Amino acid sequence: MSEIETFNQALFLLINGGDGTPAWLVQIAIGMADYLVDLIPLLLLGFWLWGDHARRSMAIKACLVVLLGVAVNQVIGAAWPHPRPFMVGLGHTWIPHAADSSFPSDHMTVFAGVGLTLLLDGAAVWAVATLLTGLGVAWARVFLGVHFPLDMAGAVGVAVVAYTAVTPLWRKLGVSVTDLVERLYRHILARPISMGWIRG
Repeated sequence: MSEIETFNQALFLLINGGDGTPAWLVQIAIGMADYLVDLIPLLLLGFWLWGDHARRSMAIKACLVVLLGVAVNQVIGAAWPHPRPFMVGLGHTWIPHAADSSFPSDHMTVFAGVGLTLLLDGAAVWAVATLLTGLGVAWARVFLGVHFPLDMAGAVGVAVVAYTAVTPLWRKLGVSVTDLVERLYRHILARPISMGWIRG
């Protein structure tokens, strides 16, 4: 076993919930691990429905960063499958999960991709909230035994790569793409826009 893997497993055992873990803490962790990711589409939808052109552009770009990041994760998982802790009999597993590759974490890739895009593109407050929430989700998924800590670090690395790849293309095409999507949006949702429920 490599030194990195030894460190990864040792750090996992420090975070993973043990036999004496109170039920309330497990339930909180399950809620964080399974449901906080649902806040991401709500956040981006809010950016679109009530944001200006810049916020809408940011929301589309964040979606592209996440999609590319998750696609990269699939390639990494297929080329270098890394077992989850329960697949090697390590620690305690508190929620069921498919026995697929653990590295990198899709959940953390989503949070890191959106958070990084918001941070570097001018929405620092929302970025910090997103990244802190993602940190909580990362802790919960390790605590519950379905990920290793380095799965989360790898996800951040993937998000950085995805953002770096998307940004040059978005500088060239972002305004045109956002304009096109806005035109479609204004056509499809003309009535709620005219009633002032959402921004036109």
